[in-house]
Parts: sequence; C-alpha cells; structure tokens
Amino acid sequence: MGSSVSEGGRSSSYPLLKGQKALVTGANSGIGRATAIGLGRMGADVVVNYVSGGEAAQDVVRQIEDLRVRSYAHEADVSQEDQVVEMVSRMVDELGTIDILVANAGLQRDAAAIDMTTSQWQKVLDVNLTGQFLCAREAAKEFLRRGVVPEVSKSAGKIICMSSVHQMIPWAGHVNYAASKGGVMMMMETLAQELAPHKIRVNAVAPGAIRTPINRSAWDSPESEAGLLRFIPYNRVGDPEDIATAVAALASDLFDYVVGATLYVDGGMTLFPGFATGG
Repeated sequence: MGSSVSEGGRSSSYPLLKGQKALVTGANSGIGRATAIGLGRMGADVVVNYVSGGEAAQDVVRQIEDLRVRSYAHEADVSQEDQVVEMVSRMVDELGTIDILVANAGLQRDAAAIDMTTSQWQKVLDVNLTGQFLCAREAAKEFLRRGVVPEVSKSAGKIICMSSVHQMIPWAGHVNYAASKGGVMMMMETLAQELAPHKIRVNAVAPGAIRTPINRSAWDSPESEAGLLRFIPYNRVGDPEDIATAVAALASDLFDYVVGATLYVDGGMTLFPGFATGG
C-alpha cells in the first residue's frame, strides 16, 4: 500500500487510488478527517463533506491539496435527501464521477433507554443509518451509469460503510447508537448482495475504541485510558489513522474480491476479553 497513510508526512511510494474520486462524509474531524487525508495520500481526489465546522473542513482540504490531488469541501446534512442528491451531483459535475464513497458521518445522543427521547432516538437513526443509505444510493446510481473503467479500477465503484464494534456488542446507555450500527451491518450486506452483480463492492469498517473527539472522555486521562484498555487485548487505544489505512485497503483493487464484509479494526475488542480467563 505504499509507505503509509498516516499524517507523519510520508508519501505513498505506490498510489493505489491514483485518479479515483472519493467522497468522505463527516470528514472535518476524527476518523473522517484521517480517512480523507489518507485517501488523498493514496492518489485520490477527495470531497470533504461536513455539516458544521467549515474552517476545520477547509483545513482538511488544504492538507489534501498539498498532496497534489484535487479536493474541495461540501456542506451537507447526510440525513437530508435533497442535500445528499445535490452533493453527489455536484461531485460528478466538478470531478467527473465518483469511484469511492466512505459513508462515515455519525453522531451519538446518549441516554438510558427509559430516559431517551424520541428526538434522541430519531436523530441518531437519521444520520447514522438513513444518511448512509442516502449516500450509498446516490453513489450507486453513478456507478451503474458509468460502469467499470478498467484503467481506473477493477470495480465500478466502492462503498465503505463506517460501522462500529457495537454492530455486534450491545452497549447499555447507547441503544440508539447500537441499533443504528446493527442496521448499518444489515444494510451493507444487503446492498452488497444487490450490487455485486454490477461490479460494485460494498463493505464496512467497524472501529473499536479510537482516539476521536466523540469519545475523548474515555481516553484523555491515565485513569480513563486504563479502564478502556481492559476491553482491548492489543493493549492500546486506536488512532484515526488505523481506520484510514483499513479504508484505503478496502477501496483498492488489492481487496477486489472482498464483498459484503465487515473489517473489525478494534485491537481485539470483539474477542470479548472478559472471557480470556474462562469467564
């Protein structure tokens, strides 16, 4: 995959995604930011989607442009159909097409189940699940229109859904989030089944504990990090670049025969380490 997709300034010696056009939603911070920059480092032109934090999004654009590929920021709420349709339409107009969708935008509205409002429930489902569906639907339309371009990629397009270990691990106090990610898993697999005959590959990445702003309280002190590490056999909290590397690999032709799969990037969290001594 080249030397690295980290932000350490090293460039890839083999640009796996050269000439491809990628859209990353929720790309102005955290995993989305690292992924957008990582795809740029692999040679892709990248659209940086955001719903707030425009200045941060423009900073991501500048970093990608420094890699000598094209980039621009686009403000859109992925839960709003008209905004998603316009975002993909603009990308096709400006960059010519879309080859890679990373449906990353997501949020949490945490509460105990008995205290959770319908607003908290619906907001998370609207962004985390419906938003991914809308983006995938619009990207798939363009993939089907264009078909396979062999000199670009073996597939007509790649959709990578950002899921979570909580698509399989229940998470008390986060029922809306866990339900949304369980839905992402089945949505991804169903889309993969439906679109694979058209040479469109749909897969997911499921992060574990990653150092991002959304979960800062879980790792930003020695005490909280020590508590978190009890759930991670590999004994370190992940970095956004760990996810960026996984996404770049899945988007490349190196993974051309991977269809409908979830790649867990979690340091072993889904091994249920509490049972390592027999439960």
